[in-house]
Amino acid sequence: MEHVHLAGEDEDDIYGGFNDYNATLDTGELEQDSAFQHAVRTSHGRRPPPTAKIPIGTAGIGRLGTAAQGRVGMPSSMGARPVTGSTEARPMTAVRAAGYTSAGARGAGFDPMNQATSQGPAPPLETMSQDSPEEKVKLLEKKVNELIEQSCISNSKGDYSAALDKAKEAGRQERALVREREKLNAQDQANLDLTYSVLFNLANQYSANEMYQEALNTYQVIVKNKMFNNAGRLKVNMGNIYFKQKNFPKAIKLYRMALDQVPNTHKEMRSKIMQNIGIVFVKMGQYTDAITSFEHIMQEQPDYKTGFNLILCYYALNDKDKMKKSFQKLLTVDLKGDTDDEKYTASVDDKQHTLILEVIKNDSLRKIERQKKEGMERCIKTAAKIISPSIEQSFATGYDWCIDQVKSSAYMELSHDLEIDKATMYMKQKDFHLAIETLKSFEKKDTKVASTAATNLSFLYFLENDVSQAGKYADMAVNKNRYNPSALVNKGNCLYASKDFEKAKDYYKEALQNDSSCVEALYNLGLANKKLARLDDSLDCFYKLHAILKTNPQVVFQIADIHDQMDSTAEATEWFMQVLSLVPTDPQILARVGEIFDNEGDKSQAFQYHFDSYRYFPSNIEIIEWLGAYYIDTQFCEKAIHYFERAAIIQPNQIKWQLMVASCHRRSGNYQQALDTYKSIHRKFPDNVECLKFLVRLCSDLGLSEAQDYATKLKKAEKAKELKEQRANSGTRRGSGRNRQGPGSAGSASHDLIRKSLEEETKETLIVVTIAGSDRDSGSGGSRKSSAVGIRGGSGSGRKKMTFDESDQPYQTTAKADIDVSYSDPLGPQVERPKTAARRRDQAEDEFGDEELGDDLLPE
Repeated sequence: MEHVHLAGEDEDDIYGGFNDYNATLDTGELEQDSAFQHAVRTSHGRRPPPTAKIPIGTAGIGRLGTAAQGRVGMPSSMGARPVTGSTEARPMTAVRAAGYTSAGARGAGFDPMNQATSQGPAPPLETMSQDSPEEKVKLLEKKVNELIEQSCISNSKGDYSAALDKAKEAGRQERALVREREKLNAQDQANLDLTYSVLFNLANQYSANEMYQEALNTYQVIVKNKMFNNAGRLKVNMGNIYFKQKNFPKAIKLYRMALDQVPNTHKEMRSKIMQNIGIVFVKMGQYTDAITSFEHIMQEQPDYKTGFNLILCYYALNDKDKMKKSFQKLLTVDLKGDTDDEKYTASVDDKQHTLILEVIKNDSLRKIERQKKEGMERCIKTAAKIISPSIEQSFATGYDWCIDQVKSSAYMELSHDLEIDKATMYMKQKDFHLAIETLKSFEKKDTKVASTAATNLSFLYFLENDVSQAGKYADMAVNKNRYNPSALVNKGNCLYASKDFEKAKDYYKEALQNDSSCVEALYNLGLANKKLARLDDSLDCFYKLHAILKTNPQVVFQIADIHDQMDSTAEATEWFMQVLSLVPTDPQILARVGEIFDNEGDKSQAFQYHFDSYRYFPSNIEIIEWLGAYYIDTQFCEKAIHYFERAAIIQPNQIKWQLMVASCHRRSGNYQQALDTYKSIHRKFPDNVECLKFLVRLCSDLGLSEAQDYATKLKKAEKAKELKEQRANSGTRRGSGRNRQGPGSAGSASHDLIRKSLEEETKETLIVVTIAGSDRDSGSGGSRKSSAVGIRGGSGSGRKKMTFDESDQPYQTTAKADIDVSYSDPLGPQVERPKTAARRRDQAEDEFGDEELGDDLLPE
C-alpha cells in the first residue's frame, strides 16, 4: 500500500463529470424545437454530411473498417452506438433528403431520379452527317485555305504556273462557298478575311506570271471593296506593276494615292513608298523631284540605299557641293544593328558561351547583319569612285577627300580598302607607276591590308612580265598572311612562269587547302600537271573544276585537249562538241575538230569544220592552205584559186601563193590567165628562178617568141644565185640538183610539179621535173633533152595535215623550213620525153602529159 497514491482533497477527480447531464445533447425535445425544425426545412439542413460520398458502382463493398472494427462497442451517454464498419445502417440524419446516405455498403449509389434502374447506360454520341449544309461550308473553307497555302508554297519554289493554277482553283472554291452560304441564308456569316486572302493571292500570282492586266483587275476589285480594311495600300502593288510596264506617270499617281492612305505613324512604310516615287522620277529624268523625295527620307529615316541614290542624282546635276554633303550624310547612316565581329569571338574559359556563339554565328539574323554591312560598304566604295573625278580637279584629289571623310566616320576601316581601290583605278587608267606607288605604301601597315596590297603588286608585276618582282611581292604577301589563297596562287604563277612546275603545283595545292573554292588554284594546278605529263591528275583537276563551272569553255577545252593527247579520240570529239555548244563561233575549236575528222579520214566533215573556221576567221593561213589543198585534191582547182588569192593578199611577199594561183589557172585549162599571172609574178619578183622556169616552159610550149628572152633572164638569175650561195658559204658550194646534172640541165621547178604533187597529196609523193630552158639539141626531130625525173615517196605517218612549204621550192607536203631561194633537185637520172604533147607519150610522166592544147588556147 505504500506505493499507492491516494488523491488528496485538494486534487481534481479525473473520473468526475461523466454522469453529469447536458441539455444540449438531449434529442428528445428536438421535434418541439422551432429553430431546429426551421433549419431542417431551409438550406442549412441540406449541407453535405462530414463523411465522403460512397462512389457509384461500389455497392456491395463494405465501408472500410477503423481501429474500432472487431471490438465491442462501448456504451455512452447517448446509448449504444453502432460499431464503425458494421453492416447496420447509421441512424437517419437531417441531410438524408440531399441523397447522401451511409448505407454505401448495401450498393445504393447516388441516383435521386432512379435513372440507373429505368434507362440503362447512355447511348454513344451521334456523328454529324457530312451531307449537311453546315458541314459542307466548313469543308469548303478548309479546302480554300489549303489551296491558298499550296499556291504560296509553289510560288516560293519558283513554280509560278502551278501557283497560279492553285490560286484560280481557290477562287472557284471560294465562290462555291459563298453560294452555299446563300442557300443557308447565312450571308451575315461571310468570311471576309478568306475572300481577301483569295483575291490577294490570285493578284500576286498573276503578277508573278507577268499577266499584269489580270493582276491589275484583281487588285482593283480589292481596292474598290469598302468592306476590306486598309485595302488602299495595295495601290503600291499596282504602282509596281505600272513601273514594270514603264508607265511611270501612272506608277507615281498610284504611289501617291497609297501614300495618302498610310498614316504618319507608319514611318517605315511611308519611307519605302517615297523611295519608290524617287526612283520613278530618276527613271523619268526628273532629278530635282527625285532629290526632294530622297532628301525627305534622309531627314525622317536615313537609309544607305537612299543616300546612295541621292548622291547619284546630284552627280547627274553636277552639283559638287551637294555631292560632298550627300556623301557625308551617307557616312552618318546607322545600320541599327551590331555589325561588330568581336562579339562572336569564342571564349576559351566558357564552353557553353562558345557553343552558343557557334549556333548564332551563321543564323539568319547574322546573315541579315552581314548583308546590311556589305551593302553599306559597297555603296560607300561605289559613291567614292563615282564622285571622285567630279568634286575636285583630279581623280586622285577627289579620292583623297573621300578617304579623309571615311577615316573620320564610323566606317574608318574602309579607308584602307578605298586606297587599294584607288590603286586599282590607276591601273585601269594605265597609270601603273602611281598604282605601284600607292600599293607600296601599304608595306608597313596592318597585316591584312599589307597582304592585299602585296598580292595586287605581285599580280601587277606579273602582267608586266617582271617575274622577279612579282615573286618578291608574292613572297611578301604569303609571309604577311599564309592563309591568303590569292597570294599563294600568285607565287605559284611566278614559279610556273619560271618552268618550276613541281613547286608551283605545291603552292596551288596549299591554296586549295586554305580555300577549296579557289577556282584559279584548281585550274592552274591542272595546267601544272599537264606540263608535267601527269595527264590523269590534270584530268581530275579539270573534272572537279567542271563540276563547279559547268559552262566555262576554257575548262571544257582543257578536258577535250587532254583526251586528245591521251589518244581518246571519241571522248575528245565529244568534249570539243561541248565547247562548240558554248562558243559556236570559235575558229580555233572548229579547226581542231576539223583536224580530228581529217585524221580519221572523214574529209567531208573535216572540210565542213575547216570551212566554218574560215568563215569566222578568214585570215588564218593554215586554214586557207588546207582548204586550197582540199579543192586541188578533189579536182576543183577553180575553187582553190579564191583561197590562194586570199593567202597572197595576207602574205604579199610570199611568192608561193601567187605561184599556186598560176598553177590552178593552168590546171583548170586557162593557160593565157596562167601566163599573165606568171608575168605579173615576174614583174614583182624579177630574180625569182622558179617563175622564170615556168615562163620559159609555157612560152616554149605555146610557141611564143618571148621564151628566148625569159631563158636568157633565167641563166642570169641562176648565175647570180650561185654567186650569192658561194659568198654565203665562204667558197663552199651546197649540193644542189644542178651539180648532179649535166650542163644541159638548167633546172626549173615546173608548173607541172605543183600539179602532180597536189594530185598525190594524200600519198605524200613528190615529183620534180627539170627542163632545159634554152639549150636545144640538134638531134633527130629537134627533140629536147629532158632532165632527170625523180620520185620520192613515203607512206607518211602522224597527222595528215595538208601544208605547203614556206620556201620557194616546189610545192610539197613536208614540214615548214626557212626560206631558201635556191632550187635543188634531189632526184634520180633524167628520162626522155617527146618534144610536144602531140606525139605518143613515153612511160615517163611529162609536164603536159594529161592534157592536149587546142587551137583555141594558142595565142593568135
